[in-house]
Amino acid sequence: MNGLLRVSRAIDSLTERIGNVLPYLVIVMIGTGFYNVVARYLGRFLGVRLTSNAAIEIQWYMYSVLFFLGFAYILKHNLNVRVDFLYAKWPPARRAWVDLLGTLLFLIPFCILGIYVTINPVLASWGRLPNGNWGVWEISPDPDGLPRAPIKSMIIVAFTLLLFQSISQVIKYIAVLTHSVSDSEAAAIEEYHAPVTE
Repeated sequence: MNGLLRVSRAIDSLTERIGNVLPYLVIVMIGTGFYNVVARYLGRFLGVRLTSNAAIEIQWYMYSVLFFLGFAYILKHNLNVRVDFLYAKWPPARRAWVDLLGTLLFLIPFCILGIYVTINPVLASWGRLPNGNWGVWEISPDPDGLPRAPIKSMIIVAFTLLLFQSISQVIKYIAVLTHSVSDSEAAAIEEYHAPVTE
């Protein structure tokens, strides 16, 4: 079990590093949005075009990347939305059983299916033709638009990171159930972030 826990810690470390970058991406995205708004109105006032569709599209690309890269981080920190009022009161071992079954039966198959169904559309976006040859990238239909292939590739990256984190979570749930971690570690693994109520 110790070897598996080391694998889990390595995945958690990767997820954590990616999660720590996301706040900076938020700042860049907000700055880009601010620039787009100011440039659009200032450009109208001056009669000069100061922004482009590329600048607008890069903003929503960053917005998409935030979500794509955030999935694994949310899972690691157990921040996903839950509607189960019983779950919050359960001990860590019972939560681990529910989370283990849910991850094995639903989340991991969902990630694998997500990767499988997006591979061909992403390759087509990069220019792969039905005959196996390569053509031109998919480009935004808007004037000065950006290539779509890189952002579509992030779908596969997101599912892959979520799959890795799911595997890490499974290892941790099994560690909780087999008492391979201390009670405090088990509580931290199964920490439930319930919504704050007044």
